[in-house]
Amino acid sequence: MKINKTGLLSGLVVAGSLFASISSASADTIKVGIANFGEHPQLNAAIAGFKDAMAENGFVEGTDVTYSESHTNFDASLVPQMITKLQAENPKLIYTVTTPVSQIAKQILAGSDIPIVFSAVTDPVAAKLVPSWDAGDTNMTGASDLQDIAAVLEFTRKLLPDAKRLAIPYNPGEANDVALLEKVKELAPAAGFSVVSVGIDNVNDILQRITSVAGKADVIYTPASNLIQPAIAAVSAAARQIGVPIVNSDSSAVANGTVPASFSVDYGQVGLNAGKIAAEILKGKSPADIPPSAPTYETHAPMISKSAAAAFGIEIPASFDDCGCIVE
Repeated sequence: MKINKTGLLSGLVVAGSLFASISSASADTIKVGIANFGEHPQLNAAIAGFKDAMAENGFVEGTDVTYSESHTNFDASLVPQMITKLQAENPKLIYTVTTPVSQIAKQILAGSDIPIVFSAVTDPVAAKLVPSWDAGDTNMTGASDLQDIAAVLEFTRKLLPDAKRLAIPYNPGEANDVALLEKVKELAPAAGFSVVSVGIDNVNDILQRITSVAGKADVIYTPASNLIQPAIAAVSAAARQIGVPIVNSDSSAVANGTVPASFSVDYGQVGLNAGKIAAEILKGKSPADIPPSAPTYETHAPMISKSAAAAFGIEIPASFDDCGCIVE
């Protein structure tokens, strides 16, 4: 085959110019790594909110910043590999979503110059990510998803006025879950509840552990746990077997009729809070000078599923008639 050398050289020149253009464009953008635990509506909302806040603060995706996203499908054993891979890409910052991912990232990136911004972490102090609620760590700070537990209990009491015993399924191996359980135990008596702790450290034990509260609990509150929420359908099925209704920490399971009710944090707002913090760091502020943020009461919202409530034998009180929070 005859090769046209002139055409070939012209092509190389064009290709070279294109490569130079791409390299120049890449040089003008910064890279941010996103380390997620797995695909879930709450966590996805936290990532979307993060990007929105970054854009609002001058870091527009594709123009000012490029994102390298990864998740482990909730497999904690793969998190170190994910963090190491993101670190090798030399990002200006890594955004970590959930407590397990954030804890492992802090260990692996210790001593590096890559700042970390976390979100979807219930208690960053208990998880030893930051020294206090008043300051960030040397290279880490972020946005908590800590719920207003007193408000959750108030909502539960209003929905189920006769309930007295509140069961809390939790993972004993996750700092978030343990911290939340202790907070519930502290505040429940004032709301007229006693607390039944239900430790679950394996999804295969959900049916047995949830059904074990038959006759011991009047309502189950399912927290924003990395073990419980991905398996909320199984938790709900087990709870329905024993006729104990659920108040969930995530509204998506109410919207699709899996559980009767929720009083939940807006994870899009949690992500927005994290994105604002990341933008501050990228503009030169030290993570140590930025305290972790927490949701306000206004970032919580109730939701009740009429069909799921009926399936669990709940009669929705008239006090909710005008709440605008009831879905079919």
